[in-house]
Amino acid sequence: MDVAVVGAGRVGTALAVLLARAGHRLVAVSGRDATRARTEKFLPGVTVIPAVEAVREAELVLIGVPDDAIGEAATGIADALRPGAHVAHLSGSAPLSDLDAVALAGARVLSLHPLQTFPDVQAGIARLPQSFVAVTASEDDEYLLAEGLVGDIGARSFRVPDDRKPLYHAAAVFCSNYLTVTQRVAELLFTLAGVEDSVEMFEPLARSTLDNVFELGPANALTGPAARGDAGTIRRNLEALSAEAPHSVPAYVELARAAVHLAAAEGTVTEEEMRNVEGVLAEWK
Repeated sequence: MDVAVVGAGRVGTALAVLLARAGHRLVAVSGRDATRARTEKFLPGVTVIPAVEAVREAELVLIGVPDDAIGEAATGIADALRPGAHVAHLSGSAPLSDLDAVALAGARVLSLHPLQTFPDVQAGIARLPQSFVAVTASEDDEYLLAEGLVGDIGARSFRVPDDRKPLYHAAAVFCSNYLTVTQRVAELLFTLAGVEDSVEMFEPLARSTLDNVFELGPANALTGPAARGDAGTIRRNLEALSAEAPHSVPAYVELARAAVHLAAAEGTVTEEEMRNVEGVLAEWK
C-alpha cells in the first residue's frame, strides 16, 4: 500500500520503517521540527511536507499525533484524502469517533496501538516485531486490513472494542508507566536511606520480580509485608515515609491496600490479618 504518516514521531516513524521493509511504499510524512532529521535518518528519500499534501496519494494514512490532537489532524486532512483511503490513528485510548471528519469524507477508519514502549525510534524498530498490537475497527474489512498490517511488520494483533479502549489503555499505563514511577520512587527512597547508586543494586530484585510475574502469574508472584499480613512492618514503613518522604505515603497506602486484598483473595493472609493491615492503613488517610 501507499502510506503517509501524519505526525511522524517515534511510533509513527518506527511503524513506517517496518512497513517499508515489508514492501509498502512511503509516499510522504509530516510533523514538527524534529521530523525532518528523524526522516533523513530512518526514512531516507521520503519527502517531509505539510499533512494536507502528504496524504493526497496515500491509500493508508497513519495519524501519529498526540491523542488530544487527533480530531484536529483528521479535520485538517479530510478534504485532501483520495477516495476510499484508510485512516488509522495510533492511540490506545482515543475512540474511532476522533476520526469522524475523515469518515464523513468517505475514508475507512481504524486504530493501531502497539503494546510497547518507544524510548526512541531505533528501540521501536527493534521491539515492535516481537510485540502485540491492539487493533480497533467498526467493520470486519478494516479489522482484516489492520491485522494484515500488523502481520506485515512481524507483530501479533489482538482486537479491542472501541468502547473498551480507555480501560485497555489504563491497563497498559499500570503495566508500563507506573512501573517506571515506582522504580523512580524506590531510587529516591534508597538514597534517603543512605544507599547510593541504588539502581544497580536493586536491578536484580526488580528483574527477579518481573520474572516471577511472568513465570507464576501476578497473583502468585506477590511477596512483601502485605502478602504476609505484616501490619507491624507496614506501620514502620509508613512512619518512616511520613517523616522522610511524605509525598510517597498516599501511593504506599493505596498499593498496600491493593496488595493485601490480592493476598486475601489468594488465601495467603487471613481475614484477621487483612483487617489488621487495613487498620494501620486507615491511620494514613
